[in-house]
Amino acid sequence: GRIGAAKGPTAFRAALARYGVHEAAGWNYPKVYDAGDVSPASGHDEDSLFETHRRVFEAVTAVLDLGLFPIAIGGGHDLTYPFVHAVSKRNQPMTGIYFDAHLDVRPTVGSGMAFRRLIEDCGVRRLDAFGINPFVNAREHVEWFIKHGGHMHQSSATVDACLDGSDGPQRTLFVSFDLDVLDASHAPGVSAINPAGWTVREAQAAVVACGRSRAVKCFDLMELNPDHDVDDRTARIAAHLFLAFLRGYGAR
Repeated sequence: GRIGAAKGPTAFRAALARYGVHEAAGWNYPKVYDAGDVSPASGHDEDSLFETHRRVFEAVTAVLDLGLFPIAIGGGHDLTYPFVHAVSKRNQPMTGIYFDAHLDVRPTVGSGMAFRRLIEDCGVRRLDAFGINPFVNAREHVEWFIKHGGHMHQSSATVDACLDGSDGPQRTLFVSFDLDVLDASHAPGVSAINPAGWTVREAQAAVVACGRSRAVKCFDLMELNPDHDVDDRTARIAAHLFLAFLRGYGAR
């Protein structure tokens, strides 16, 4: 995709500072601790990427050691791999729900590898992907995804069913939201714009439901790319969805 997502967390913080109220009417937000940024390694090769992943893994482990619920703001979607990897060490076995135009099950190293690696390296046994665009996913990736416990959903209608599952109180889930699942008219500031994506209202309902579920052990918002945003529109949406997740979480 387009370069620039490394600036996503800074744009997100700026948008969040200008959006919302401290005390909402009708619900209470949980307390939030900003643990700061994970500095990426220098360089643009596989070694530097894996060093960045190692740093993310260690940072998330430290957050978990404090007994906190981890939320990550990206950044490239490859960062979901070390983020969830750290969480999965304490919540085996895990299943996953993610919102994305792309399956991200490429065998090659890069932003499109995260969910393949979570299945192969972390024992994730089922993935439910929402909003997948059939025009941008290769047949071999779709076949690999389905063969390895993947399920694709076009709309948000089945989010609640995926959250409920059939594993009872022992079920543990991660949730990852790639902002490119949203339509380009709403979210131009992403690494790969989506000409036929979701509305923000549809995404909000799904994210609130994910926040409400006690089975969900972590949440991330990825691929905010301020270099291509318009009037900070996408950053503001990211802030909105973060607050939507917190609203659901506050109802636990």
